[in-house]
Amino acid sequence: GQELLPRTGGYLLIGAAHRGWMDPFVVMHALPPEPRSWFLGSGPSTFTSRSRERLIHRLGGLLPVWRGGLGIDGHVASARAVIRNGGVFVQMPEGTVSGPPERLGPFRPGAALIAIRTGAPIVPLAMAGTEELYIGRRMATKVLAPTSARALLGDAWDGTAPEPGSREELDLAKRLTARFEALLGPEVEALQPRTVDPPDHPRRLAKR
Repeated sequence: GQELLPRTGGYLLIGAAHRGWMDPFVVMHALPPEPRSWFLGSGPSTFTSRSRERLIHRLGGLLPVWRGGLGIDGHVASARAVIRNGGVFVQMPEGTVSGPPERLGPFRPGAALIAIRTGAPIVPLAMAGTEELYIGRRMATKVLAPTSARALLGDAWDGTAPEPGSREELDLAKRLTARFEALLGPEVEALQPRTVDPPDHPRRLAKR
């Protein structure tokens, strides 16, 4: 589905299913090198050693999240900055590694809130095959047609953004989150069997 990608950046990418630390690299493999992709990532689980910190600084593209930190407003500001400068703001709405490999875990509403507040185009991306890693493991991605919060919500939203932080905004984000799940769930289920190796397939370095 790479032919469906916008030729320029300035969009949100909603990726699922999130099953491991390999997922951002799978996203980057599915997209062109430019425009740059930017990810929200857990600061405490990413910056665990000086070598990993040096690697992340060299690669770039990570916007660290610290639990108990700034809340959604800081993330919205980051998304707007990435989009305004022609980058790709990547979100994995499950928020953490969760659920079985063949179906989605529960989505959190943060990605939907960012989509509503920025009004940016949305590219959904289905992923599978990252729940277990070893040399030769097959992984799969599928880019879906670009869309928007307005298009996904249809008659359920007239396009007028509710007051930030209001109950109306949260209710709208929950409806949009359900649309993300309905869109990506069947695609993940269809991709996952293509990545499964038989039990006797060699799993080199799986324990490492």
